[in-house]
Amino acid sequence: MKAASLKEIKTELSYASQAELLELCLRLTKFKKENKELLTYLLFEASDEEGFIQTVQDEADELFSQINTNSYFYMKKTIRKILRMLKTNIRYSKKKETEVELLLYFCTRLKALKPSIQYSLLLKNLYKRELLAIEKKVALLHEDLQYDYKETLCELKSF
Repeated sequence: MKAASLKEIKTELSYASQAELLELCLRLTKFKKENKELLTYLLFEASDEEGFIQTVQDEADELFSQINTNSYFYMKKTIRKILRMLKTNIRYSKKKETEVELLLYFCTRLKALKPSIQYSLLLKNLYKRELLAIEKKVALLHEDLQYDYKETLCELKSF
């Protein structure tokens, strides 16, 4: 089956009644975990962005506490898992401030990790890539926010 275009779906949804839309949304949430998470964000957390950021940071903290530090290989796998979770949540929000905030938090936690990522080329490169991505995102923000985030970014770069 070929998927319809976004425009076709939009016009078709405009003809649907409220009960049909409700049923479609509920049916959509049954198929993928991401659909359910996105709907949860839109319904419950979009109005409280600070609370959403704190929830995601707490989830990241939980994952950071579970990192197997016996080997850099296992550390890398868990760190990538955390980054994937953060990026998924960032996509739900679509706000640049939230994205910068969560990525800065990730880099801060990564820098403080023991044993240090300084001795793993893969982890060090991942860290540098995220810092570059944050720099690009910060440049798009309001000047007042840029100043605050650039200070934190400078601290993270001195690694």
